[in-house]
Amino acid sequence: MAMQKVGVGTVLAIAIMGTIVSALGAIIASKTLSNTGNLNAIGVGIYQDGGCTNALTAIGWGSLEPGVTSEHTIYVKNEGTVALRLNMGVGNWNPVSASNYMTLSWTRENYVLNPGYVISATITLSISSSVTGITNFSFDVTITGTEYHP
Repeated sequence: MAMQKVGVGTVLAIAIMGTIVSALGAIIASKTLSNTGNLNAIGVGIYQDGGCTNALTAIGWGSLEPGVTSEHTIYVKNEGTVALRLNMGVGNWNPVSASNYMTLSWTRENYVLNPGYVISATITLSISSSVTGITNFSFDVTITGTEYHP
């Protein structure tokens, strides 16, 4: 996937893959959903730990059932020289109908991150209990840091 900087901004792409098991269009609630996401960062550091010693290259969501919400903590470091306003977008749903049953959110929308600072961010994946007709899914997450001028 080609990425471009926005101003002095930063882009992080997360690709999250998963499987939802269903039978004849009905959810089998006892089945699980396993998925892993890959992380790529440009101009901003993404880490597993607050000390920024272990770069984060993938998210392993583990096993999830329909109707659950799961959280993952990442650490974002502004490695540039200007303050950045952070935003997250989700797109490229496959299949497109997955966006009707799944949502991804985070705790740092519009947060201003100063140069050299590190913050924790919680990414939350929610899967509807009414999901039907989806056996596999994927989507992209883009976290953008745009130069901030107060």
